[in-house]
Amino acid sequence: MEKAAKSQLVSTLNGIFKNSAVVVVAHNNGLTANQVLDLRNKMAAAGATVKVAKNSLVKLALEGTDAKSIESYLTGPTMLAYANDPVTAPKVASDFAKAHEKFVILGGALGATPMDAASVKALASLPSLNELRAKLVGMIQTPATRIAGVVAAPAGQLARVMNAYATKAA
Repeated sequence: MEKAAKSQLVSTLNGIFKNSAVVVVAHNNGLTANQVLDLRNKMAAAGATVKVAKNSLVKLALEGTDAKSIESYLTGPTMLAYANDPVTAPKVASDFAKAHEKFVILGGALGATPMDAASVKALASLPSLNELRAKLVGMIQTPATRIAGVVAAPAGQLARVMNAYATKAA
């Protein structure tokens, strides 16, 4: 790789580390090309991205970012997963690690907070931002449905009483 291309990659990675909510570092030694492609597709479908870069370039790109704490994980063949949603990348990475023993999560960073492998897996167990939004909308709609039922109940009761009088009088 030429020096200009390396400089461009470092600049791109630096921007990624500054703008991503979460970064996960994993060993990918022994994964086949199809498995890596499968991981990339799953990450993309969830709104996350996977990147493989030389550790020395990643260490340069970490300068001046909150994700500086992941530097200790950058040994051997590593892969980075990152996303703007704090739960997306850890969730997909954890699910992939369960299915592929050669994919080993080392740790990561949640903003400026360093995470070990157990923390990444704990974060993966939380619901994603979209799941939380769906639950919130469901919680908001439920009381509205109940209020409509309560408001409609007296009218229904009045109709039943009038129907009872009408059938009794007939």
